[in-house]
Amino acid sequence: MPNILCVYYSRTGTTEKLMQEIAQELKCEILKLDDGIDRSGLRGWLRSGLQAMARRLPAVKPLETNLPLSIYDLVIIGTPVWAGRCSSPVRSFLVEYGGELRQVAYVITRSSDLRYEEVFDQMDLYVPTPRVSAVTIRPNTVGSTFWRDEFLISIRGDGKED
Repeated sequence: MPNILCVYYSRTGTTEKLMQEIAQELKCEILKLDDGIDRSGLRGWLRSGLQAMARRLPAVKPLETNLPLSIYDLVIIGTPVWAGRCSSPVRSFLVEYGGELRQVAYVITRSSDLRYEEVFDQMDLYVPTPRVSAVTIRPNTVGSTFWRDEFLISIRGDGKED
């Protein structure tokens, strides 16, 4: 199995749960991004949406990974959709570290029926090569497990577990 890292930001825990499932299935390292900003409740929700719309870049705390980012064969980046964009902490991560990433795949979580596939293109702006896979999931709805599993099959390449 190649060296894979799952990196994500989660305001409410929804993206976190999904990324933990993916990391467990792939038996890979996982890292939660932290920008130190209180994003809880209605005020946090509003702050998050406004920062995403303004494309603000909050500083993320230093990364603690087992390997340098450039060594990972694949980095899977998970983010909720905020105001039609990736979360501000994920954008900060991509701006700061995107150039070091060899290959990327994206997982976005959403709360609406809109698929927000344009978010993938927004994220691609910060990395040197196009994404190898991407999925948009509305957790806890019919079909969400199917799309997660299809994403895992695309990452494994052959559909088989190790």
